[in-house]
Amino acid sequence: MWNSEDLDLDAYLGFLGYEGDRAPTLETLRVLQRAHVLTVRWDTLDSFLYQKVRLDLPSLQDKLIRRGRGGYCYEHVTLFAAALERLGFRFTAVSGRVQLGAGAQKPRPATHAMLIVELDGTRWLSDVGFGASPLEPIELVDGAMSEAGPWPYLLRWQEITHGSPGWAVHQLGDGPHARDGWEIRQVFTENPQYPVDFAVGNHFVASNERSPFVIRPFVQRTRTDRYDTLDALTWTTERPGGVTSKETVQPHEVPKLLDDVFGIRTDPEEADLLVRRLSDLPERH
Repeated sequence: MWNSEDLDLDAYLGFLGYEGDRAPTLETLRVLQRAHVLTVRWDTLDSFLYQKVRLDLPSLQDKLIRRGRGGYCYEHVTLFAAALERLGFRFTAVSGRVQLGAGAQKPRPATHAMLIVELDGTRWLSDVGFGASPLEPIELVDGAMSEAGPWPYLLRWQEITHGSPGWAVHQLGDGPHARDGWEIRQVFTENPQYPVDFAVGNHFVASNERSPFVIRPFVQRTRTDRYDTLDALTWTTERPGGVTSKETVQPHEVPKLLDDVFGIRTDPEEADLLVRRLSDLPERH
């Protein structure tokens, strides 16, 4: 289903630096998710520059593995799903609604891709495409937590969109909708999704004039000791313990920043286009 016959599995695993067991076990899934989140880059540059993002595996491998560019959730999850399929894992794809900064009564589109992996009768949420993703799968039970990295995550079964039941992933936060130090970052149900469903959501995110990724670029990188974002021209670094630094960069500084901090390479033509598009952005206050 996920076109894994088109995947160069050895190249993908080599890019991750993975040399372990290829049996479809929980340990394999844990190590692969951690390696993918820390290694495969995350950016929305194609949406911002071209309003087009391809999800076929040859294009994804060329972009994310060979060229060292980043992608967003649909790209990450499509690549990861193909790898899991080749390795013999059983899983279902699902879509979630990112809820950070919004309440449950104003739902956003269900455009965040994830996987639910089944192993020995237990199901695990594998979310490799958020950017600030958990470094391990989270057991799909109410109250399960991930504490593999410096930022913990909590999974709850609760009322979600307009009071309907579903799953909510919580992160530490103090926003207007936070409770007891936790705020919801995405909600989802278990309605199965297929590659054709991802193609529809991807088209909206990549090309619709209301998509935040079309309006301005957003780049993320998660490491075990820091989390960096570039939101248009605002570069933010967060470290464990709540230590945060923020600065505004100039358009011509961005290609080098992408390479030095985010590990994302742009060729000269693309770098020039990016600088010109960033220079045309309206000032943000």
